[in-house]
Amino acid sequence: MTETSTILPDQKKVGMVSLGCPKALVDSERILTRLRADGYAMSPDYAGADVVLVNTCGFLDSAKEESLAAIGEAISENGRVIVTGCMGDEAEAIRAAHPQVLAVTGAHQYEDVVEAVHEAAPPSQGPYIDLIPQPDVKLTPRHYSYLKISEGCNHSCSFCIIPDLRGKLASRRIDAVLREAEKLVAAGTKELLVISQDTSAYGVDTRHESKPWKGREVRAHMTDLARELGQLQTPDGQTPWTRLHYVYPYPHVDAVIPLMAEGLLTPYLDIPFQHASPSVLKRMKRPANEAKVLERLKGWRAICPEIAVRSSFVVGFPGETEDDFKYLIDWLEEAQLDRVGAFRFEPVEGAQANALPDPVAEEIKEERYARLMEVTARVSATKLAAKVGKTLPVIIDEVGEADEDGDIGATGRSQADAPEIDGNVFLRNVPGTLAAGDIVNVEVEEADAHDLFGVIS
Repeated sequence: MTETSTILPDQKKVGMVSLGCPKALVDSERILTRLRADGYAMSPDYAGADVVLVNTCGFLDSAKEESLAAIGEAISENGRVIVTGCMGDEAEAIRAAHPQVLAVTGAHQYEDVVEAVHEAAPPSQGPYIDLIPQPDVKLTPRHYSYLKISEGCNHSCSFCIIPDLRGKLASRRIDAVLREAEKLVAAGTKELLVISQDTSAYGVDTRHESKPWKGREVRAHMTDLARELGQLQTPDGQTPWTRLHYVYPYPHVDAVIPLMAEGLLTPYLDIPFQHASPSVLKRMKRPANEAKVLERLKGWRAICPEIAVRSSFVVGFPGETEDDFKYLIDWLEEAQLDRVGAFRFEPVEGAQANALPDPVAEEIKEERYARLMEVTARVSATKLAAKVGKTLPVIIDEVGEADEDGDIGATGRSQADAPEIDGNVFLRNVPGTLAAGDIVNVEVEEADAHDLFGVIS
């Protein structure tokens, strides 16, 4: 009897370039997870990939230019490129710039992307090689994860084409969201970042359908979701940090503030105000309730003094007058937001705002942008200076190497800082046993306009 053996072929490898917002990053993770289940391996560089996926952003013209440049780089470095994501809806423009692309698919069209990869680089190993299921692919560090709860948006803001790119609101089942969150925390996630196009509207499309969870009925509603996420426990019995992003200030948002005061939710809200002037908000087709928002901010801070509110604003929107801009600046002075990002208005192909009269000159946009950032930097510096001498919980993102004196530094974030978009806490003289994902108490020694500096207490 002759013994024979079968040598398995090498796995086909897929490279990924993921552009745009955290929601697109979650799409990239899902695509790669499906491909790995089909027997593909991931390539960390162009050279080792049998095919490269470019997940594009198509929200602004500048983002489209970045996407086209990334596609061009992938073609130059590898040659075998599949395009997906928000700009995938503009297949003609992509093919006009880069006719070599193998396939183009739109946002969150997971099945189409996987099929395109199968055609371009047929899997050399089937999905049943590994008896032990592989964990989901994560493109973020192990200690924090994005939790996408819905897709699409029901708003019709005049500057935005997200509903055209990603469709109307489509909420995930509440039990599916909680199951994913529980799985992530069990696998080592210390910080959950809840994302969507409109987190406050979660479940509206399903009439807040209830599902059984842990022996009780739970609604697909932001407040129920927040309360349930606050019950999660890490393997060592700690409550993970949970941040709410893209929150529109609907009345029911008030109900999550007590959860922050109780320590069940991270005291942080990301609210896209976009502007404060009633006339600009009207042209943006957004609710003009800026005065009421100021009252609610005061109420939130009375319930949870530690709450950090971040937002983003658009300057130079068509028709924005100097009085409108001054109104925004005065509003920001009163609102005292903790973190602020600003964008100069850009026409987006297909957006209603392109047809509005009285465009703002580019030099005026730049001048207003600089003025806004100066004001918000001053507000931030004052708020951070007030934290000097206090002790804050900090999650560690990175631990450095020892310097010539043996001192080890580390970079982390306070509860007021989301990854990638907010500030950092820089630590000196940390123990060599410190690792990314650890949550430590830090005494703040110094502050500047955006970051804190301190030592583990």
